[in-house]
Amino acid sequence: MPDGLAESAALARITHLGIGAHQDDIEFMAFHGIIQCYDSESEWFGGVTCTDGAGSARAGAYARFTGEEMRAVRRKEQNTAARIGRYGAMVQLDHPSSAVRDSLESSLVDDLAAILRATRPRVVYTHNPADKHETHVAVAVAAIRAIRVLDPGERPGSVHGCEVWRGLDWMPDDEKIVHNLTGHENLAAALNGVFESQIGGKRYDLAVAGRRRANATFLESHAVDRADSVAFAMDLTPLALDESLDMETYVDGFIHRFREDVRRKLGARLGR
Repeated sequence: MPDGLAESAALARITHLGIGAHQDDIEFMAFHGIIQCYDSESEWFGGVTCTDGAGSARAGAYARFTGEEMRAVRRKEQNTAARIGRYGAMVQLDHPSSAVRDSLESSLVDDLAAILRATRPRVVYTHNPADKHETHVAVAVAAIRAIRVLDPGERPGSVHGCEVWRGLDWMPDDEKIVHNLTGHENLAAALNGVFESQIGGKRYDLAVAGRRRANATFLESHAVDRADSVAFAMDLTPLALDESLDMETYVDGFIHRFREDVRRKLGARLGR
């Protein structure tokens, strides 16, 4: 609890909740929620990191760190980001990545359901189920399953599946959730720069900023830019609210509509 408020009160005030697989994921993908709450007296961002960080990539000064040493470093980095971002609460669940990816393991779903009940957020940000990273996909599935455990009146009104290890520019424009992040570049740089143990070997900070700029520029082909920094998300709200929807079929629908859009435009040029 970065501001020292008692745990129950700190969790109860959360309005926007980011659920990420690894330390730094929520800063990269849920920045929209962070800035919605940053200067607000009534809105509070809460972060959840699901894995322990022990399997993180190592380079430079961290190249010889053990799993336990990396776990400690990454936990500290994440807590520092929570203070900089003025989070209402930061929860680190410490699950091994292997357990998160195990489809028969239910402990993560149980933990997330407990956090969701304690926070009752209006908006949840998590990974999108079309992400390239298997642990990210596993967390997205766990988050949806945890929401479905809740009574309908306890569920968030909006669930965003965000981009990290695969961009969402391929989605039909009218189906994208567009996060306008313009005007907060300094805060973004401060948050992303906290994770020194990672950006020393891979410049995630530059890559994320570049993707946001590219999203803003390539969003409209026949209009000047209306934003300097944009992130995209997939709307997972229907999955969260309707247990009858199959997750795989739901996500495949986006891919199908993308494929049909490509074929339609190409076919028109080929006279078909």
